[in-house]
Amino acid sequence: MADFTVADVKKLREKTGAGMMDAKKALTEANGDIEAAVDALRAKGLATAQKKSSRTAAEGLVGVAVEGTRGVAVEVNSETDFVAKNDQFQDFVRKTTAVALELGNDDVEALKAAGYPGGGTVGDKLTDNVATIGENQQIRRIKTISVTQGAVVPYVHNAVSPEAQDLGKIGVLVALEGDASADVLATLGRDIAQHAAAMFPQALDADGLDAEVIERERAIAREKAAESGKPENVQEKMVEGAVKKYAKENALLSQVFVKDGKATVEEYVARTAKEAGATIKLVDFVRYQLGEGIEKEESDFAAEVAAAVGG
Repeated sequence: MADFTVADVKKLREKTGAGMMDAKKALTEANGDIEAAVDALRAKGLATAQKKSSRTAAEGLVGVAVEGTRGVAVEVNSETDFVAKNDQFQDFVRKTTAVALELGNDDVEALKAAGYPGGGTVGDKLTDNVATIGENQQIRRIKTISVTQGAVVPYVHNAVSPEAQDLGKIGVLVALEGDASADVLATLGRDIAQHAAAMFPQALDADGLDAEVIERERAIAREKAAESGKPENVQEKMVEGAVKKYAKENALLSQVFVKDGKATVEEYVARTAKEAGATIKLVDFVRYQLGEGIEKEESDFAAEVAAAVGG
């Protein structure tokens, strides 16, 4: 038997994106020399992941899963929307989300090191997918939320199909703490989740908003106020008013609830609790929109095809 270990196989697969059997065969033929095995795989056209890993992955799917009073959202990216329609990719996102729910850890590297259903790790399966599907794919982020008593309610906007409501372009989880009935919590949670999907809240309340974002809004408001030519004390009031308005419009609890049109989300929750004769409090939420914050590369498709034909 050639002198190499399971760790060597894993390292070779990470470097090349080759499948497990191809990696083992290459190491056997190279007598355990990893660099020689890399060269052999490249010569055979099987070394793919290293090249693909540099390409922008801003498409893909968001998966959500809930069990009991805990839920998780996971974003897995690919290069094109075509891959999101691939059964193999959808199965990977669904199973990876289930692993993340069981793991209860928001660390991407910990998730990749966790066991994958059927054998190997989540990271191993991801590497296999890069090699077999032919596009760069990345597990981008994970968020787990839970309550002690109540419900975590999921919602997916632009789901991949009517039968697959756990995968889509926008995934939302809403955590409601309280003693209301399961039906009341489920209905309220879904309404709030749909609101969050549409209104893009940045935080649960004003205190949770990013301090840098608030300072940027303050600077913008200060510039506008200065242009007004009004007295300095009036300008300061204008600035504070603009910042408060921004915070109100971007914090979930203070947003005007789209289903009601008048009450804020917080007021609507309180009203629902009163009508149900129960206690309900919105304590947390997650809203993952596919590819948000990723700078997509613009490409000239015709030029790419010409280059491919020419080369």
